[in-house]
Amino acid sequence: MLARNLHNKIESLLQQFPVVVIVGSRQCGKTTLARMVAPEWHYFDLERGSDRDLISRDFDFFFREYPHQVIIDEAQSLPQLFTELRGVVDSDRTRRGRFLLTGSSSPELLKEVSETLAGRVAVVELGTLTMNERHTLPLSHLYDVLNNPTLSEHLTELRNLPVRLEYKQVLDHFLKGGYPEPTVVGSDQFQWQWSEQFHQSYIMRDIRALFPGLNVESYRRFILMLSQLSGTIINRSEIGRSLGVNESTVRNYLDIAQGTFIWRNIGSYESKVIKSVVKMPRGYLRDSGLLHFLTDTYNREQLFSRSGSGAAFEGFVIEEVIQGLECRITLPWHYSYYRTRGGAEVDLVLRSPTGTIIPIEVKFGTTVKGGDLHTIRNFIEQEQAPYGIVLNNAEQVKMLADKVIQIPAGCL
Repeated sequence: MLARNLHNKIESLLQQFPVVVIVGSRQCGKTTLARMVAPEWHYFDLERGSDRDLISRDFDFFFREYPHQVIIDEAQSLPQLFTELRGVVDSDRTRRGRFLLTGSSSPELLKEVSETLAGRVAVVELGTLTMNERHTLPLSHLYDVLNNPTLSEHLTELRNLPVRLEYKQVLDHFLKGGYPEPTVVGSDQFQWQWSEQFHQSYIMRDIRALFPGLNVESYRRFILMLSQLSGTIINRSEIGRSLGVNESTVRNYLDIAQGTFIWRNIGSYESKVIKSVVKMPRGYLRDSGLLHFLTDTYNREQLFSRSGSGAAFEGFVIEEVIQGLECRITLPWHYSYYRTRGGAEVDLVLRSPTGTIIPIEVKFGTTVKGGDLHTIRNFIEQEQAPYGIVLNNAEQVKMLADKVIQIPAGCL
């Protein structure tokens, strides 16, 4: 079993809260992680009929028998559970670390959690495997640096980041993505067969069950369209015209894709200085392997010939960075992108819990031309950012200009 970056955070949260919920897409490793964190706890799976009957038949009896140290898998499938849990937790509010829940659908799960377990629960979101998890490496020191409030030390520390992964390892993870099962098996043939089964199960089982009134065929075509638009600004009206549906339906589809952890929306940066900022959100499919399956990109030759690979790589790296930041116990970071009506763009703008702004440009290539730095340097000056980062496939960390540092993706 591969170690996950969130392991220590979940252990810490269990010492602070009676209930911790792990959310994430199907097959991303939530159950495995829960059982790694709490191997001695009682385990129940609500998708297994006998476990579901045992819990739902008589909640009072179940919680008398199992009052603490309980893992409940796929908790969103039994909404009553949350109301019952509130009573159990409130009967002994001083006891921490009692229940560890997992769930694959955020709309229902987070609604129930926020309404019934507010103040009693911590929610963590698990993605697919990051590069360091796949290669059994510790979390990159980059995230220690970004979380260090002493800004004067940042560039010195960043210059010393080791490049831990080779270019071909980065490309391989970008191509295949991070779903644990095909990663562990390691077979290219199994990778694509698994992806086909996952896609069919997601559309035909999960979406049908969660949204019974939805036009499943229209939503399937929408997901295929998103794979082509990953990493770009999302124009809902244009998507609606292509699908033959209205903009409200497209908005609903986007909410579903994000709520089932397939898609991530990134909002536009709000500047007090720059007024000509594009306001529409952009987004990307969160697992690059699923994206490449949907776009029939099965090898490196196809990867380099596909016109959308640069935008897809941006999404891949942004997801790596967000997951790396989210696995620490800190106040929330804020993520956005910056684009002016004139076309100047920064792929990711980080705002730290203390308000520090750090712009990040992502490049699929191995070199950076001087003209490529114009936008990020202007952004640093206008927004008074301490420095900016270019994440690409270069071989070494180096300063590209004053306050602009190149960091290879192999450092992540």
